[in-house]
Amino acid sequence: MDKAFRAFFDRVKAGRTPGFPRFKGRGWFDTVEWPKDGDGCRWDSQPEHPAATYVRLQGIGHVRVHQHRRVLGSVKTISVKREGSRWFVVLSCDDVPAEQLPATGAAVGLDMGVASLFTTSDGAHVANPRHLAATADRLAAAQQDLARKRRGSKRRRKAAARVAVLHGRVGRQRLDGAHKAALALVRDYDVIVHEDLQIANMTRSASGTIDAPGRNVAQKSGLNRSVLDAGWGVFLRILAHKAESAGRELIAVAPRNTSRTCARCGHRARDNRVTQAEFACQACGHTAHADINAATNILRAGLALRRAAEAA
Repeated sequence: MDKAFRAFFDRVKAGRTPGFPRFKGRGWFDTVEWPKDGDGCRWDSQPEHPAATYVRLQGIGHVRVHQHRRVLGSVKTISVKREGSRWFVVLSCDDVPAEQLPATGAAVGLDMGVASLFTTSDGAHVANPRHLAATADRLAAAQQDLARKRRGSKRRRKAAARVAVLHGRVGRQRLDGAHKAALALVRDYDVIVHEDLQIANMTRSASGTIDAPGRNVAQKSGLNRSVLDAGWGVFLRILAHKAESAGRELIAVAPRNTSRTCARCGHRARDNRVTQAEFACQACGHTAHADINAATNILRAGLALRRAAEAA
């Protein structure tokens, strides 16, 4: 029995509002995965053609692939993914050899932000490109054009494809920037400490309910959009992968009070954060850029966790 129908009958038996299984047309699923290479699919299915790479898919046959980099390790799973009018083959591999980088002896703390993607404890600010904001006007026009088209029409499919192209471009730009920023970090530092951010909680809507409406909903909505546009989750995920492959140590620490605590004397107070960019300790008079001060506290907390783990 299909999972959707099984879930429907489970809800009926439990006495809940069951809902009905939704019809899923050909455009519903964007990814198909084969759980094992050789079981319904085969990567590099025609090795007798060294000038080209082919993947064999059950029911389709041999499909030529424009391979953008060498496949390392042994292929475990194969997925075919659709993004608009583009098709991609995604490989998951086992036994991928690590390419460890030479030690640098350096450590760094990262303070994630919106004005800058992140600020390091060394004082470097990595710019936040705001890819979605840069494409917002074109995307809004494309979505308005899509909303005017009749459902099921050929023109609506073309309008939907234009929206998908814009979203895909933003996603690729964000991914490319995250790869470049993460690679620069793992090349320069042996230990990288970042905030353990709960991004889903941070970007939760503030609208509330009819009985208990939220406050500053428009401002919170704008902040949520900026946080998601920065792509913190994408960047941290890629950083974790690159750090593991390069033999670097990645440490996540709780972000609580890192922006209110003086990196010089340890005094903690709300008034220490004068503005969004300015930090001035009310106890010792230490002044610094607020993000650099926070990144220094993050680095210190990460090194303390590291020493405690080594001593245990």
